[in-house]
Amino acid sequence: MLKVSENPPIIWPEAESICDFAGQWWVAHTRSRNEKALAHDLIRKNISYFLPMSWKVRRRSRRTIRSFLPLFSGYLFFCGEENQRVELLRTNRVANLIEVKNQQKLLDELVQIEQALRAGAPLRPHKHIKAGKQCRVMAGPLTDLQGIVVKAKNATRLVLQIDMLGQAASVEIDIDMLEFLDNG
Repeated sequence: MLKVSENPPIIWPEAESICDFAGQWWVAHTRSRNEKALAHDLIRKNISYFLPMSWKVRRRSRRTIRSFLPLFSGYLFFCGEENQRVELLRTNRVANLIEVKNQQKLLDELVQIEQALRAGAPLRPHKHIKAGKQCRVMAGPLTDLQGIVVKAKNATRLVLQIDMLGQAASVEIDIDMLEFLDNG
């Protein structure tokens, strides 16, 4: 298990937003448990990537174990040119490379995840939802995020989806901060 300081950054290069990355977006389906190692390889090769991660806390016999884990297990998003795609494949950490047909849609979905992570929202993996009431956050650090609202136990959660992967992440939110969008 990596020490906190040994984890790769969520976004590389760190100072930029993923909107500023130049090139084409690709989704790397990594070999089992290779997401962070691939991120370290991409840093050495100076290839831009986005690896959303969140803290998972669990208790085992009087010990609290905190792990910084990928939000979408087995996937890393990277942006670059053809020669950088070839360099990524040479790492031998990628099981499959997924071409992104709708670049703008993926970027819009990833920007929402990025905004939530930058705001410090505790995102956690969530099941992908086929249908639901679309809404938008009206105030606070998550302003303008759009997703599907669901009730879980005694909480309201906003589900942010990556449709091409069929995966999602959710964050707890106050229902009063949401406005429902007209799906028509």
